[in-house]
Amino acid sequence: MAVHVEQDPIAFTVEDDPMRAPARVHNAARPVPAIADPAPLGLAALAMTTLVFSVFNAGLVSQTGEPVVLGLAVAYGGLAQLLAGMWEFRRGNAFGALTFGSYAAFWLSYWVLEEFLVKQIPAAETGSAIALYFITWAIFTALLWVASLRTTPAVSLMLALLGVTFLLLGIGDAGSHSELVKVAGWFGIATAAAGLYAAFAALINSTYERTLLPLRPVRRAP
Repeated sequence: MAVHVEQDPIAFTVEDDPMRAPARVHNAARPVPAIADPAPLGLAALAMTTLVFSVFNAGLVSQTGEPVVLGLAVAYGGLAQLLAGMWEFRRGNAFGALTFGSYAAFWLSYWVLEEFLVKQIPAAETGSAIALYFITWAIFTALLWVASLRTTPAVSLMLALLGVTFLLLGIGDAGSHSELVKVAGWFGIATAAAGLYAAFAALINSTYERTLLPLRPVRRAP
């Protein structure tokens, strides 16, 4: 398999990859597959879908337009992000693959749930069932956040905010607390902002072949 190393400007984003832990040896070359960094696509897909979803949750627009979230969830948050996750496997990045692959599955499952399955849940149990769905994702996100402490502050912040978003949505749906759902919407908007920064910082740094927007690791490996 042909590889490039970090000295090659085409592979510039390896050290600026927001989804990858830093090299163990500072300034050491790390061979990477000769394919583009999929992190900007995966981060943008997650962030944009979360943004639109959260704008509705925050009550900034009428709830009657909420079905637009489902189309975005399938095409961008689902399929596009899934492709990014599979390309992260190709680059040998388990963290990126798990993150993008899992949240792609989340958005696809959300579409299936809203479009087909929620009608089959008894009305008295709908709130608790949806709450379980979101709280389970909050736990999963908390575990990903722990792993993200070896990546970049932008990704760690995004996952921390996303975990809070899921938790507030779960609690809000469990007791029909509409105000908590609105707060979750604002946390989701903040999540999207962090994700978009990470996505476009990686893209801009790669395109210009120098660091214009910092993506430093949370802590440098010894």
